[in-house]
Amino acid sequence: MNKLPAAQSLGREATMIPGGGSGVTALRIHAFLAIIVALGLRLLFVLRFPGSAGDSDLYLQLARNWSDHHVYGLWLNGYLVPTDLRTPGYPAFLAGVALLLGRSVRAILLSQAVLDVLTCFLTAALAAALAPAGLRRRSSIIALWLAATCPFLANYSAVVLTETLVTVLATAAMCCFALALGADFTAEFTALKFLDQQKHATPFALALLGAFFTGLATLVRPEMPLLLAVAAPAFVLRGWKAPGARKMIFAVAAICAVFLIPLLPWAGRNRVTLKKVQFIAPRYANLPGEYAPVGYYAWTATWLERYRDAYLSLWKIGEEPVDINDLPPGAFDSPAEKAHIADLFCEYNDSADLDISPEMDRQFAQIARERTRRHPLRTYVSVPFQRALSIWFTPRTELMDIDGKFWPLREQWQDSHANVLITGSFAVLGYLYVGLALGGVWMVWRHATAGESSDLLGRPNLWGIGFLLAYLLVRTAFLTTVEAPEPRYVLSCYPVVLAFIALRIK
Repeated sequence: MNKLPAAQSLGREATMIPGGGSGVTALRIHAFLAIIVALGLRLLFVLRFPGSAGDSDLYLQLARNWSDHHVYGLWLNGYLVPTDLRTPGYPAFLAGVALLLGRSVRAILLSQAVLDVLTCFLTAALAAALAPAGLRRRSSIIALWLAATCPFLANYSAVVLTETLVTVLATAAMCCFALALGADFTAEFTALKFLDQQKHATPFALALLGAFFTGLATLVRPEMPLLLAVAAPAFVLRGWKAPGARKMIFAVAAICAVFLIPLLPWAGRNRVTLKKVQFIAPRYANLPGEYAPVGYYAWTATWLERYRDAYLSLWKIGEEPVDINDLPPGAFDSPAEKAHIADLFCEYNDSADLDISPEMDRQFAQIARERTRRHPLRTYVSVPFQRALSIWFTPRTELMDIDGKFWPLREQWQDSHANVLITGSFAVLGYLYVGLALGGVWMVWRHATAGESSDLLGRPNLWGIGFLLAYLLVRTAFLTTVEAPEPRYVLSCYPVVLAFIALRIK
């Protein structure tokens, strides 16, 4: 494998523009134009189509209370109560923006637009880290333009949510891990040095840096340890047959320790303030003493497949009554079961605080167990698979001021041409991205086994590609277990998808 970091390789492969005596390379021209296009697209969303989300106010409250009262908490019944409801990474970002640019949503969105441009360049670096040496420059340019023009990335920069910040941190971590996995382990990684003879970062140093970025990303989104959970075994497998296998075990232990460094202050705060050991956020994002209706969640896990069904069931709990007639037919196996669930919802709707009591929750849990016993494949295979499709291929229009409906086509077209065109375009683009990414991986694999062409261009970083594919699969599988299959949860995976597209070899 090529031992040069991607940035070095890109610099050496960039060619001078004919007649250009100013020393400006073609790569720099692409970078300059991509910055303009990327920033322009993101400013379009920020200034003309800013989004809104239910969690936005929660993050803003946490940031303001932290800044104003030095308490990371929420106001409950007139008291400022410390909480671990959300990890502090994104509220810290919001507080920093307020300190530098003032307290306005527009300042936050403009900051995120600039931050997302950095994600475009990290995507280009990721593509270069994966591509064969002879195609790194071309792959990085393609990935840069794909990221710069990706409306999914740009769209989420226009809403006060964690996605933009976690995407840039996750992409930086994945780039470091991919570069380290593509190195010559016998000669470089097991040396456990931070710099090589040319004073460049070694694969070991890159792996530690990736672990640190993963720790920072975990402070933004609590499921990000999945990235390290995939990277650590990849490093063990990569270096197990090397002469320094024991050093590899030590190296992986060091990687895990560095990952914990950003989390230690948060865990210490929770131990001192909340009297519990908590490195991330609670599984069900519940306040201290608040009951989590896990039985109700278990019931929805036996039928809830589509993102829009979360609005009709999960997100109404504690906020408004639930109409059983809004739920899909698959939520009930028989008229008797539907009648039982209708009685439970009548009790819920009549409650003073619109809450599911422990007794009601136990009944929902019993219904879930019975449904799973009758149809185990539905609970453990069919519904998770449909949720995965929903997460990846639902048109990402939930932040836009359109209903996002496409069927029945004639009726929706008569109602709004623009809604149908935007929803259809986003849906097609989602399928196109994933299809082209799979094609890129397939072409790289064919190139790696092609013999002479592989020797001519150099071999791709198959370990890095395999690691990223495994991460996408593990993350998707995990997200199917989350109560609501929200499409935004895979946004941080899109730099990988775009990098895979850029690997297409002709």
